[in-house]
Amino acid sequence: MNRTFSLLVALFGLTIAMRDQSIAVKGRLLCGSAPAVNVRVKLWEEDTGPDPDDLLDQGYTNANGEFSLQGGTAELTPIDPVFKVYHKCDDSKLKPGARKVKFALPKSYITNGKVAKKTFDIGVLNLETVFAKEERELLVSRKRRGGFNADYMDPDASSKEDDSKSSEEGEKVQKKTVGAQ
Repeated sequence: MNRTFSLLVALFGLTIAMRDQSIAVKGRLLCGSAPAVNVRVKLWEEDTGPDPDDLLDQGYTNANGEFSLQGGTAELTPIDPVFKVYHKCDDSKLKPGARKVKFALPKSYITNGKVAKKTFDIGVLNLETVFAKEERELLVSRKRRGGFNADYMDPDASSKEDDSKSSEEGEKVQKKTVGAQ
């Protein structure tokens, strides 16, 4: 009884210690002298240890290459916000996937609460630049893929497909069972 009470008090204290934190980032992306249009951008909170990273917000650049992201999460310690860009600017058509660039954001722009009170303006970035520690993203978002088999990862479409397959298989089993009698 005493041990259970102590555990409940500790969990309650931990819950109170969690605090909402948020951040916002905006900017403009170029590919050479032209706006980098429809480029995927994401705002993450990276964690070390067993706690998984948190996706705070995501979107795409507009016709001018501009973007604005904001998001927040509850953490015990200050969040580690990261801005990621996934693009094909100045990239070989033979290479799979997209170039992935990540930028750590200044902690001075983290605010308390669920809505960011300050916005970090990352400025204008030319994506022709080869950034240090640049990576490749080999998976493509299902919403952006389009074309043949575009819905194979869509949970709604695949559940409908699974339902139709299982009903077809059920019919086949019934026919085999009826034929065997």
